[in-house]
Amino acid sequence: MQMRTLFVILSFAIVLIAAAGCDKAHQAAAEHAEAAHDALEGVHVPEGDPTVSATVDAKSGSTLTGSAEFYENDGMIILVLKVQNAPPGVHAVHLHDVGDCSADDGTSAGGHWNPTAVDHGAWGGEAFHLGDIGNFEVDETGAAEHTFNTDLWSIGSGDANDIVGRAIIIHEKQDDLTSQPTGAAGGRIGCGVVG
Repeated sequence: MQMRTLFVILSFAIVLIAAAGCDKAHQAAAEHAEAAHDALEGVHVPEGDPTVSATVDAKSGSTLTGSAEFYENDGMIILVLKVQNAPPGVHAVHLHDVGDCSADDGTSAGGHWNPTAVDHGAWGGEAFHLGDIGNFEVDETGAAEHTFNTDLWSIGSGDANDIVGRAIIIHEKQDDLTSQPTGAAGGRIGCGVVG
């Protein structure tokens, strides 16, 4: 009887420990999402023309159209991405190394822009490319507007973190934020050159 009681107590303890571990993982994910949301709260998009921009054209047989406008304000670079006629759902968006959208499938833009030579990941995580913008959601009408800001980029500086001459790529799938080196985001359905 004592052995059975001990077994029940140990089983219950294991369940509690596993639940605590899951709660911590969920809490960490929620905190990361909340921090990312808070980073965008109060972002002021300046009036007037963007500092640089890109027209996003369809690739890989998609019908997507859009624009990416980059504003410089108080040491921050603010990206305002707008798309239309895109497949509904979650899509990855990245800056790619080469400002060339000539290939029908967007592969002429090269790989992710990664001047710091680190692993791919979630922006603000342990490791991430400077081009790892993340994911955004397209609504049922095929439209989306996504705002992103950072002080890790520059515009026209000529430094390694300069976004001018890079390509902005919209992918067919969402970025899983872990798979190397691209987040398993699938094909390229939109491409534009920043300049």
